[in-house]
Amino acid sequence: MDTDPDKWLYDKINDNFLQLHRLEEVLYTGQTKYQSVQIVRSRVFGLCLVLDGKIQSTERDEFIYHEALVQSAMITHPGPETVFIAGGGEGATLREVLCHKTVKRAVMVEIDAEVTAISRKYLPDHSQGAFEDIRIELHHADARDYLEKSNDKFDIIIIDLPDPIEEGPAYRLFTQEFYRIACDRLTDDGLIAVQAGSALLTELLNLTAVNNTLKSVFPIVTPYAVHMPCFGAPWGFCIASRKLDPSRLSPGEVDKRIAARALTGLRLYDGLTHRGMFSLPGYVREAMAKQTRIITDKEPLYLYGS
Repeated sequence: MDTDPDKWLYDKINDNFLQLHRLEEVLYTGQTKYQSVQIVRSRVFGLCLVLDGKIQSTERDEFIYHEALVQSAMITHPGPETVFIAGGGEGATLREVLCHKTVKRAVMVEIDAEVTAISRKYLPDHSQGAFEDIRIELHHADARDYLEKSNDKFDIIIIDLPDPIEEGPAYRLFTQEFYRIACDRLTDDGLIAVQAGSALLTELLNLTAVNNTLKSVFPIVTPYAVHMPCFGAPWGFCIASRKLDPSRLSPGEVDKRIAARALTGLRLYDGLTHRGMFSLPGYVREAMAKQTRIITDKEPLYLYGS
């Protein structure tokens, strides 16, 4: 094996687990006000967005993550018109939202303007023109502060943020207090979809704690997962709502709604995939049942250092 460190991206999963990605080139390296940013080309995954040394998104498999995060909630809602996105700086979450012609307004709040600008320059296929859509409002601000000060109501709220680290900007958007704010900004049949971290056997703390924290705020909370090749692990998400449970949708009903909304470009998501995502393995369900941790502002969850 070639051990030249300049030819490999060292992606730290935790203190005991490291993934190596062979690099073909580094297109950009910099430091924003909030985090380090790299755009690299991996031999396996193509162009990659790397924040604080961790791969966030790659051109080869980003559709898996973004369709899972967005489409499950959007399809569960009977006709989403207003959507709020926290994070998602590369624009792929926004792209998936705007596929729905029912959407009249999409508000995206990404704290790091430089990440958005860098992604638009180096990763245009992620957003596919979404930033030019007349339905969007793009704000570079703190998503929690924005929602707290807003009186608007949204059919869908999507939390597409990096994992919570002490040095990062995201940890305040994983707490019970934030989920209460989000709940107040949802319409009666609205849903919130949350990126909730690894669903790997040895890395379940974030997923189970986020699930438990959401359950302290919402009457219906449904966790699910998909395998993410670039992360080397299954990845967890949660959908929460006052009224709607995505796990109750049959494959046939999901496919019917996809057809009715003319969603022709999906590569991952359909009725069978929907059912599979919400069929979690026993060890995850067991960990969920045992979890008592509630994430709060006073007791936030930090997964690891940068």
